[in-house]
Amino acid sequence: MTGPTRREMLLLGATAMIPTAAFAQEAPQRGGVLTVHFATEQRILNPSLQASTGVYIVGGKIQEALVDLDAQGQPIGVLAESWESAPDGKTHTFHLRRGVTWHDGKPFTSTDVAFTAMEMWKKILNYGTTLQQFLTEVQTPDPHTAVFKYEKPMPQGLLLRALPDLGYVSPKHVYESGDIRQNPANTAPVGTGPFKFMTYERGQHVIADRNPNYWRNGMPYLDRVVWRVIGDRAAAAAQMEAGQILFSPYSSLTIADMQRLGRDPRFEATTRGNEGNVRTNTLEFNFRNPILADIRVRKALAHALNVPFFIENFLGPFAKPGTGPIPSVSTDYYPTEPMPQYGYDVAQANRLLDEAGHRRGAGGVRFNLRLNPAPWGEDIALWSTFIQQSLQQVGVRVEIVRLDAAGFLRTVYNDWNFDLATGWHQYRSDPAVSTTVWYRSGSPRGAPWTNQWGWTDANIDSIIDNAATEVDPVKRKALYADFVRAAQTELPLWMPIEQIFVSVFNKRIRNAGNNPRWASSSWHDTWLAS
Repeated sequence: MTGPTRREMLLLGATAMIPTAAFAQEAPQRGGVLTVHFATEQRILNPSLQASTGVYIVGGKIQEALVDLDAQGQPIGVLAESWESAPDGKTHTFHLRRGVTWHDGKPFTSTDVAFTAMEMWKKILNYGTTLQQFLTEVQTPDPHTAVFKYEKPMPQGLLLRALPDLGYVSPKHVYESGDIRQNPANTAPVGTGPFKFMTYERGQHVIADRNPNYWRNGMPYLDRVVWRVIGDRAAAAAQMEAGQILFSPYSSLTIADMQRLGRDPRFEATTRGNEGNVRTNTLEFNFRNPILADIRVRKALAHALNVPFFIENFLGPFAKPGTGPIPSVSTDYYPTEPMPQYGYDVAQANRLLDEAGHRRGAGGVRFNLRLNPAPWGEDIALWSTFIQQSLQQVGVRVEIVRLDAAGFLRTVYNDWNFDLATGWHQYRSDPAVSTTVWYRSGSPRGAPWTNQWGWTDANIDSIIDNAATEVDPVKRKALYADFVRAAQTELPLWMPIEQIFVSVFNKRIRNAGNNPRWASSSWHDTWLAS
């Protein structure tokens, strides 16, 4: 197994923490084309239907959410100008921005919000289906007011933290006829954002041009954004050095190339602008395989993996051992008491496998498993190989099945044709936004990054539902500690590594990384220096 040395990784960490030159005194320059590395093509570009960084990186410039995060990570209005909530948490009223039009010229109104919330967020959107399960209706007393009604309390803080990712709005007049999932606008989105979709050439590029009728006066500054589809990370790094790509998001380059480009004075390799997208590496178990339905086997596989060794030798200073589904950066909800953990212990792994009845056979093999790694980043590829080699020492033979993005999502989340899977879980400010949905049963088949493991636990379902509807923050934190304890005990999946994305910028880009989810945000104020 090969990879960058620890010295190289420490150098990457050092370069990422060097402050960028301040450009605040410069006047924005109009025009120019921002070229972006698009590492994993998507079947859908509409963030109202699929929540993922691969969708946001394109769709977040074309469509807009009710709310986003400001530079301090606090909710700020976008399509909603203001809001208020009833004390019982069952009614939330949003006052919508006036004078906003869709890219096809039709006016944006509250009926668009109501349609999107009820037909997309509640029924289709991964994460949204769980978040909005108690949403009963969205009233539209006038074109600029949307009143969300819930049968159980929805904490205002949770809703506002969720909406930057799960609050993108689609035009009702485009989607109200026919099957939403098959609508051509899913890959040619119509939005209200600063950039207007122009073309998508599969395997080549996505292009969006400046929206001349954008509601923010004088913006955007850029003329065009071009997302270049480049699956080969080395090729993407070469194009950055040649000036053909100006931005590579979400740790899409190799670790060695991020380190090397971070030392080049033309570039910045940094976690800045990714604070709202902390991620954990996962190990997911398919309970339809009776071997993995045995908790002794799941615990044995966890004990067989030397996570600190892997981090030290392959990931470096941007990663640390995870302690559960809620990462340590979550100051509001991270448990203060110790939770069940699965340290490296080969002897214990062997004992558990023996107890489960899986004695070594010919060649020392106990059983065979297939592992499907997500194709999102180099760390996942390295982690999957490390899993394969580590489990071999306890008699588990692993076949790695590598697929493209569409194939991975279909195989794991729709066809359920896997034994083990590994990818990224992204934590988005509140456990109810994108974390508990990995554990709660009942998500529709095919919804990415939800519980498709064939596993149900009524106790965990109840804790998750109670926490999501608890308006008292002290009680919510206590419920989430109960959730972590139960999840770590039952281990339906494992989140053993915590890290943050690295972005690589060409320093010509101004206003880069100026909010905690910058790569996913609209880029309305982004501009290029000459």
